[in-house]
Amino acid sequence: MTHMPDTVVPNRLQSLYRSSLALLTDLYQLTMAHGYWKTGMDQREAVFSLFFRRNPFDGGYSLAGGLEFVVDYLQSFRFTDGDLEYLAGLLGNDDRRLFPDEFLRALEDLKFTCDLDAIPEGTVVFSPEPLLCIRGPLLQCQLLETPLLNLINFQTLIATKAARICQAARGESILEFGLRRAQGIDGGLAASRAAYLGGCAATSNVLAAKLFGIPVKGTHAHSWVMAFPTEREAFFAYAESMPNNCVFLVDTYETLEGVRRAVEVGKWLRSQGHEMVGIRLDSGDLAKLSIEARRILDEQGFENAKIVASNNLDEYIISSLEDQGAAVDVWGVGTRLATSYQQPALGGVYKLSAIRDRKGRWQHKLKLSEQAIKVNNPGIHQVRRYRRQGRFVADLIFERELGIGEPPTLVDPLDSTKQKMVPADAEHHDLLVPIFREGRLVCQTPSLLESRRFAKEQLEQLDPGVKRFLNPAQYPVGLEKRLHQLKTRLILQARGSQLG
Repeated sequence: MTHMPDTVVPNRLQSLYRSSLALLTDLYQLTMAHGYWKTGMDQREAVFSLFFRRNPFDGGYSLAGGLEFVVDYLQSFRFTDGDLEYLAGLLGNDDRRLFPDEFLRALEDLKFTCDLDAIPEGTVVFSPEPLLCIRGPLLQCQLLETPLLNLINFQTLIATKAARICQAARGESILEFGLRRAQGIDGGLAASRAAYLGGCAATSNVLAAKLFGIPVKGTHAHSWVMAFPTEREAFFAYAESMPNNCVFLVDTYETLEGVRRAVEVGKWLRSQGHEMVGIRLDSGDLAKLSIEARRILDEQGFENAKIVASNNLDEYIISSLEDQGAAVDVWGVGTRLATSYQQPALGGVYKLSAIRDRKGRWQHKLKLSEQAIKVNNPGIHQVRRYRRQGRFVADLIFERELGIGEPPTLVDPLDSTKQKMVPADAEHHDLLVPIFREGRLVCQTPSLLESRRFAKEQLEQLDPGVKRFLNPAQYPVGLEKRLHQLKTRLILQARGSQLG
């Protein structure tokens, strides 16, 4: 297995794509932007919140990811001549242009000038607290909806999946190698990055390793063994060509015989001054085979050789194999991690929560729904996390201008009869931190490795019951009483106006 080189390419979206990604959006964002411009609302100050309604995988938590990509995107946000030329050619159903030259000139001059607050990558997060809050001209905020959701949703989803899989492995290493099954180039790269954030030890994805500074590891495939007349010849050839990276895939024909042939080649390697790293199992009864393989390796003096296991693994299968006493040191997880096989999307949303009226006064906004979970929270938000005796105990979503009453009380967003007071001796800190002010980056973005370490610390402070795979305990997240009262009042007003 190989080691990470010292040189790392800076993590920038521009290194993957062309300089402009302004058209990475849905058409209706541009048609609404045109409407705001046409009606003179484009510069009106607005606030949008990005959040998700349910934790993925029927789990008890999520792990925030993708913020570094957001920073990169916003720093290079602009419409190029080529973008504007394309937009000028779009036609409506009357075969006339959708966007006039005056609007396109406004886009040409557009610069990102918003404020952005965000929860740092690697933070344990919960529904329905905002991961991002963006404040600025309405037109800009609207244009950013689709790309921000695209960048945050997927990496948060994969980082969460990786954290769950690492938890199932009970301290053993997880290797991510889902590139061949990932949803395209970007899906593969973003998945590898998010998986490392969530706790995976390395990736097989060489480009991701180069771009993001992730350790890269890999061995050989069945095709290598099949290309030679015998398995023994294949192992010897691999050992001769790659003596410092020998993890032999032993299940091409008969697994335990493959282990014995690997031992034979391992002894030869040792005579040449090298050491066999281990073997890989990719099929069959992984619990039984790993136990037998461990016995063979130990009896032949290869106590330090690692056993790597793969084969459509996820947290549930790994947990079951661990319960069966599988003698596996390293788990290789591909498809079910990189594609989030169990749940393909996070379901994050981006909602307008406040806008200034023509007199400059804030108007709090919400959308109604017959489903309580789809009624967003109005106002300009902050999330306060409370901790007691080294554990997270509650998160309080509050409206910044309204503040927090005493004692701090959580009201369940979906059932106002459920209320919880924060323990008087709990420490607290606010999760949303300034990232941009008037379009200028005002924070130092941590490295991916730093965010990975932070995620590990976060998960250690989360109650074990919340991390259960089946029927996890519900972590207390609630609205501050004043925000709850504001939301209730606006709901009643909106329903009254609809009835009228």
